[in-house]
Amino acid sequence: MHVPDGFINAPVSAATAVVAAGAMAVSLRGARRELGSERAAPLAGLVAAFIFAVQMLNFPVAGGTSGHLLGGALAAILVGPYTGVLCVSVVLLMQAILFADGGLTALGVNITCMAIVTTVVAYALFRGLVKVLPRARLSVIAASFVAALVSVPASAVAFTLIYAIGGTSDVSIGKVATAMVGVHILIGLGEAVITALTVGAVLSVRPDLVYGAHGLEQKLKLRVNGELVDAPDAEPAPDPAAATRSRRPIWIVGLVTSLLLAGFVSFYASADPDGLERVATDHGIAEQAEEHGAADSPLADYGVKDVEDARISGGLAGVIGVGLTVVAGTGVFWVVRRRRSDEMSDTAPPANTHSDTDV
Repeated sequence: MHVPDGFINAPVSAATAVVAAGAMAVSLRGARRELGSERAAPLAGLVAAFIFAVQMLNFPVAGGTSGHLLGGALAAILVGPYTGVLCVSVVLLMQAILFADGGLTALGVNITCMAIVTTVVAYALFRGLVKVLPRARLSVIAASFVAALVSVPASAVAFTLIYAIGGTSDVSIGKVATAMVGVHILIGLGEAVITALTVGAVLSVRPDLVYGAHGLEQKLKLRVNGELVDAPDAEPAPDPAAATRSRRPIWIVGLVTSLLLAGFVSFYASADPDGLERVATDHGIAEQAEEHGAADSPLADYGVKDVEDARISGGLAGVIGVGLTVVAGTGVFWVVRRRRSDEMSDTAPPANTHSDTDV
């Protein structure tokens, strides 16, 4: 659903860039709380790299159309909504600058539709569902499925509204809306399956790493005078092993999985146009697309320049993309968390240097 240059006029593109910049500034502050510790930065960087890899795996939906993961719901549930916005934004920046995927002037539109709208809608719906569903892992997975499903057509609606204001071609907005929402509901089903399976996989091995599952433990019940009541919260016993439990194994597994998906599985992805491309072609919008400013990039169109073999070229581009995204994402989140630590140090009261020998 990457919007190319030329679909949206300059004033509206600039306005969405301001919206995107403002949302990212807010997300930077919110992410400092969500990350918790500097050790969470590599995990957030991994989530960005995983989204990059899975976005290369277009899956067929209907009528010669394909779809791919947007990732807002997945990122929000795994690492939190503020960090999730940043994760998807990092992916979109890497794709636009290095791979000529999504216009440079349309970057604000893409971040607004694919990072902000999907994350906000998905996480709001997810939190509402987990509050009314039983406290269980299955409920988290079910809520993830529904949230991801709804987030994709919500993104399509956002694009349609932006196009209604700043579209560069004279096309019936009603037709665009119907086509966009219709095909993205189907794509949303694929998004929902990928999101639910990924969240379920992480829950099965490290539920403590799923941000959206925090605080959902089943409370102990006691029978008092014939009635079941919640047991009072007990002070947790010190567990040095749990406190130092390494995230390295799951990080390694996640990175290897991302590299395999981008480097090998992506070769078998559907070559059909995605939902936005199909709608743009069918309704004459595609004629307004402009040449990408990074069209001469050595990684443009997810291939390595001068490598003739398509399988090797695409695989190398995918591996490079995953590597660069995990490095860039981890760096961004490390800086964000580091600034939080510095602020807390600056505001902390000075240590008491008074000793028993002072008079």
